Amino acid sequence: MSTARAGWDPRNLPSQHGRVFLVTGANAGLGYFSSEQLSRAGAHVIMTGRNPHRLADARAALRRRVPGASVETMLLDTSNLGSVRAAAASVGARDRLDGVLLNAGLVHPPRERSVTQDGNEVVFATNVLGHFALAGTLLGPLARAGAGRLVWLGSMSTSMWRYDLADPQLERDYSPWRAYVQSKIATQALGVEADRRLRAAGSPVSSVVAHPGYSVSGRTVGIAGVNEPTRTGRFVDNLQAALTQSKEHGAWSPVRALIDPDVEGGSAWGPAVVTKGMPRRARLASATRSPEVGARLWAFCEETAAVRWP
Repeated sequence: MSTARAGWDPRNLPSQHGRVFLVTGANAGLGYFSSEQLSRAGAHVIMTGRNPHRLADARAALRRRVPGASVETMLLDTSNLGSVRAAAASVGARDRLDGVLLNAGLVHPPRERSVTQDGNEVVFATNVLGHFALAGTLLGPLARAGAGRLVWLGSMSTSMWRYDLADPQLERDYSPWRAYVQSKIATQALGVEADRRLRAAGSPVSSVVAHPGYSVSGRTVGIAGVNEPTRTGRFVDNLQAALTQSKEHGAWSPVRALIDPDVEGGSAWGPAVVTKGMPRRARLASATRSPEVGARLWAFCEETAAVRWP
């Protein structure tokens, strides 16, 4: 099994001219910095998000920082299945799509369980269901690219909790932490299960999982409208400097997972020392590698999102 090229340099990416990538949740955090790094390498980036003003600020910031960047914005709220369908229809009509970074998510869930207009628990809907539906509906243009790739954003927290297959939307026992971790376990399990199914179908599309380590805003460059931590936030985050890294560095792993030609479907990528460092091959939590967990989650998401992958 390939470990991918040892000389990978996230500060000097291979040219991506002529390639097109879609990034969800691109107006801030990891999504913004992934978009910026792809743009610096010459790719055309479709930045998506649910707030038009924040998207406009992010696009303006990216163009200031990367003169000549080829970038556009598109409204997409992954918690809203109608919004997902509309965005997927628009992107699906295009001639080319080389990769999708499924990044958008709620990192700070609400204290009390709440549901979307579709009736789904909001963290599961945003982090999992919307991306499952989006990925399934974009398989056509990804396949036309010849070697399209899906990257699902996981988390190092997935080894800290057991997944409850009987209660994926936490109707019985909700807590903000549990909602976040379960959503990331589900995300990683679906990323692996997607690759199993794509391989079995002979599809040219691959599915990969990546995690950003412990990436914090307080150690990240300040950018108006994109990353504006308070003085207190910077102080607190820098107290954890031995364990943390910036959002720029956190984006290294998902970007490598998306564009490194040596990355294999079904693999996982993360920082070299788990919480921080250069992007390297990573090991997934056992629950997210389980074919049983993957298959049961897949069936649940197909039914709940009303999306069946072709």
